[in-house]
Amino acid sequence: MADARTESDLPLKPLYAANDLDGFDAPTKLGDPGKYPFTRGVYPTMYTGKPWTMRQYAGFGTAKESNERYHQLVAAGTGGLSVAFDLPTQMGYDSDESISSGEVGKVGVAIDSIEDMRVLFDGLPLDKISTSMTINAPGSTLLLLYQLVAEEQGISGDKLTGTIQNDVLKEYIARGTYIYPPKESLRLIADVFAYCQKEMPRWNTISISGYHMAEAGATPAQEIAFTLANAKEYVRAAQKAGLDVDDFAPRLSFFFVARTTLLEEIAKFRAARRIWARIMREEFGAKNPKSQMLRFHTQTAGVQLTAQQPEVNLIRVALQGLGAVLGGTQSLHTNSYDEAIALPTQKAARLALRTQQVIAYETDVCKTVDPFAGSYAIEAMTDELEAAIEELIAKVEDRGGAVRAIEQGFQKGEIERSAYQVALEIDGGDRTVIGVNKFTIDVEEDYEPLRVNPAIESEQRARLAELRAGRDNAAVTAALEALKEAARGTDNVLYPMKEALRLRATGGEVAHALREVWGMYVPTDSF
Repeated sequence: MADARTESDLPLKPLYAANDLDGFDAPTKLGDPGKYPFTRGVYPTMYTGKPWTMRQYAGFGTAKESNERYHQLVAAGTGGLSVAFDLPTQMGYDSDESISSGEVGKVGVAIDSIEDMRVLFDGLPLDKISTSMTINAPGSTLLLLYQLVAEEQGISGDKLTGTIQNDVLKEYIARGTYIYPPKESLRLIADVFAYCQKEMPRWNTISISGYHMAEAGATPAQEIAFTLANAKEYVRAAQKAGLDVDDFAPRLSFFFVARTTLLEEIAKFRAARRIWARIMREEFGAKNPKSQMLRFHTQTAGVQLTAQQPEVNLIRVALQGLGAVLGGTQSLHTNSYDEAIALPTQKAARLALRTQQVIAYETDVCKTVDPFAGSYAIEAMTDELEAAIEELIAKVEDRGGAVRAIEQGFQKGEIERSAYQVALEIDGGDRTVIGVNKFTIDVEEDYEPLRVNPAIESEQRARLAELRAGRDNAAVTAALEALKEAARGTDNVLYPMKEALRLRATGGEVAHALREVWGMYVPTDSF
């Protein structure tokens, strides 16, 4: 690769260090990119070799409609898909259950069975694209459906790359799409770790998420602290199940938000890498450098989008995306400017992707690694955030770890206090939100949102009726009984679950089988 040059035709080095500036005494603890403690990035060359994965989150209505959107995104240059599922799918219910009424296909795509999954990925080369699925409590079910569809295409599990979110602890804290109690949820997650180690070794088995906590009101320090505290709980659960840390930790990944506060976000990501590296090496004894790396996906801040003057969101998203890149993200989703109003239109989704492409190909931020390293402001903020994050992690640990702290309502209470403070500041004008409490306009321009066809629900009900009429129901029942037997014991539940799904059991039927054995989580009154 030829040496990069600036617009003034000056040399632009792929990596700068303290000795590149006469008389500058940079902190020695920064280390090198790609080396412990990974403050400057998890890979030596970062984006100088290739940019981050541009992964656009999409899914709505039927599998067919979402498939069409995926083909449009791939044609526009996205490097990875990210699937949004509707609420019934996220909660382990089928589209024809009464509890699903009015929610089918609304906030994501409805996936009830392997037949829907076939349609969702029709014509997409699953061995050549990386797929992320935002699914938690039933994450194992959707993972296995994806693997089954890939196998039908002749693609083995060791060729598949992607991520399932599979992070249920943050659901108890900030989001609410949990199904089973924490103990059983951790057992299921450990089974996913073990299954993928053998069957899908390139798959990221969990995306431990701070994003949803941030959307609920967590500060940057809370976002990282509570996420890493949850991560420690997952590592402990896997070790308790007999897994060696270096066998599963390289496939752990994380998911964070990028806000408009550019400098703090850059510092946040750098501090998070440093803390996680130290936790994995010193607390869990991880020897493989890949086990010590905090690799993460970033999404721009949906909570900061406004329905007022929605075009202003384009500027917000560009700044947020830039902050994620300068902070060293491995993949990025940029929100569409119209998401505060409705599901993104095709044009808005394309503009969101173009935002990433401008950052990658028209700026110079990809030409050097960690360009803010050595900045007085950034290094001081990184150190200060590191201390604040570690203090919060200690408070979680003092309460017995993430699960015990969740049961006591600690994380949720802390986040609610932060959210309330932000609301007060916006209402009082101390925090500026353009178009909301400053620089407002009297009349908003007309906007035609994307609307989900209400007939989708009846269409999904018809598909399910046809599926149940055409399958071997005795075989399905036997497979679900085998799943329940595994859930009662210690066998890995993913193997009988896969067989049931292959026989065309539905996602709801699988979840109900596990509910029958494990029960459902009911929040305590303190929540």
